[in-house]
Amino acid sequence: QVQFQESGGGLVQPGQSLRLSCAASARIIGIYSMGWYRQAPGKQRELVAGINNGGTTKYADSVKGRFTISRDSAKNTVTLQMNSLKPEDTAIYYCNGATSLGNLGNPTFGSWGQGTQVTVSS
Repeated sequence: QVQFQESGGGLVQPGQSLRLSCAASARIIGIYSMGWYRQAPGKQRELVAGINNGGTTKYADSVKGRFTISRDSAKNTVTLQMNSLKPEDTAIYYCNGATSLGNLGNPTFGSWGQGTQVTVSS
């Protein structure tokens, strides 16, 4: 069972930045498409960014131009650089993987990590 460990969250003011990191327990980062997801209180978990093993990326409209996803296959990690943060970005952020970018809406791995809390507030 692949396990994910997310880190890097925190409390920041609007307009500031955070860099999230996700480590996987198995060497999957260079094989599967990887995504960052978030779940805000009272809302469903949503996909915010994805990257495939060719480096193609996709983003939710709400984060385009502000968030950047990247991966390091050698380190088996996926990173989410979040700039110009807004209060509506407040959520728990998770990572997971799928067989393609198009399948990130239905992640392959059933086990989710604990996530990392991002709070944007003045």
